[in-house]
This record gives sequence, structure tokens and C-alpha cells, in this order.
Amino acid sequence: MLEVKNLMVFYENALGVNNLSLEIRKGETVGVLGSNSAGKTTLMNTISGLLIDMKRKEDRRGGERITILGELRFEGEDILYTEPTSRVKKGIVLSRERHPIFRDSDVKENLKIGGYLRKGDEVRKGIEFVFEVFPPLKELRSRKAGLLSGGEQQMLAIGMALVARPKLLLMDEPLLGLSPALQAELVRAIKNVRQQGFTILVTEQFARPLLPIIDRGYVIENGTLVLTGTGQELMDNPEVKAAYFGI
Repeated sequence: MLEVKNLMVFYENALGVNNLSLEIRKGETVGVLGSNSAGKTTLMNTISGLLIDMKRKEDRRGGERITILGELRFEGEDILYTEPTSRVKKGIVLSRERHPIFRDSDVKENLKIGGYLRKGDEVRKGIEFVFEVFPPLKELRSRKAGLLSGGEQQMLAIGMALVARPKLLLMDEPLLGLSPALQAELVRAIKNVRQQGFTILVTEQFARPLLPIIDRGYVIENGTLVLTGTGQELMDNPEVKAAYFGI
């Protein structure tokens, strides 16, 4: 479904992603693991197209020069320089870290906004699906998003992406800043989403809760691929244990 080949991203002279190649097949859940500043968010912004917007803004104001090289193919089509909105229409939807929600709107209104490119009946069915995946959101559907807890806001952010009915769901560090209990609840929800047939690419630095639910994983450091394997292979790898489990 998605092929990333020899991807290079430069911020001026700083290297964000270094000759990175990976693939996601339809129906898979694939993880990209790495410490803070490893290049995970740059990778997700490149796949979603947000980096194209950033590059355009920087070029317009004569700011930081962003260079993108390599190949990015979705369902066989080259999308390396495709606009973000066009990528959403093609089925690539990103749930970003740090809860990019509309705080003054209630939960249901946020979910409707997430489906702005879909027809009314599709949005309604999408919201019903989100309430099945995240039961707490159904009880909170009339509450202002800004009054939700951190975990509830993260559920809402993912829910907004799900209403768009993505072919490829991108989740950038969904467990960041959550308690172990909320992490476990969110992992269960991701597993539920996966069982509904969604294809998922998720980045995370908290490897322990994520590895049991991914089909394959890629470990990156300083934007460079250093290790790959199935979820079980990575769980059993001494280097992964030392770096991410503290053992």
C-alpha cells in the first residue's frame, strides 16, 4: 500500500530523515520506534504531506530551507509532492501528537469536523464507529473538548482521524504523556481499530505496550533505520530491550 524508498529530509544542513526505506501492506499494523528526536514526526509529516505545507511557508518567508528527496508511493502512485488535502482524499489521514483538537467545541462537533471531506451519512456512521471504539467518548459527546483529560483528548484526536475513514491511518506517538492505565486502554482501542480492517502506521518511543500489537516494526535513530523485524522479534531483541525496556 505504501512504499517509502531512500527518503531524505533536510532542514537547512540538519538531517531529519536519512536514506530511510520502509513499506506498509494493506491490513498491517506497522510501528516505527525511536527515542525523542529520532525523526519519527518528520517521517509522519512527510507521509501525510504536512511537510509540504511547512516547506511552502518557509520558502515564502525566506526561512529555513527544507529539502525532500526520495520516493513516496501510495497504492502505486508517486505522492512525494502531493498536497496534504489531496492525500486525505486518497485515504491518508494523520492523528498528530499533543491533541490537535478544537477545545471550544464539544466532542461530537470535533468528530464532525474530522469528517469534513465525507458525506453526511458517512460522517454519522463514522461517529457511531468511534463511539464503539472509544466508549468513554460517547458518554462525553456533549462536553467541551478542552475539558477532557489528556487520555480522552488523545482518544478524540484519533477518533477525528477515524471519522475520515482512512485507508491508511497514521498515528504519531499516541501514548505520549499518558499514564500506564491510559496507555493500556489506548492500546486496546488501537487493537480494536486494527481488527476492523484498518491499515495503521504508528510511531512511538514507548515500545513495550506497542510491540505486542504490531505486525512489523522499524527502529530508527537520528533519522536512520537501524533495526527491523516482527513485533515478537523486536520484543526478543536484546538491543531493543536495553534501549526501550531498560533491561
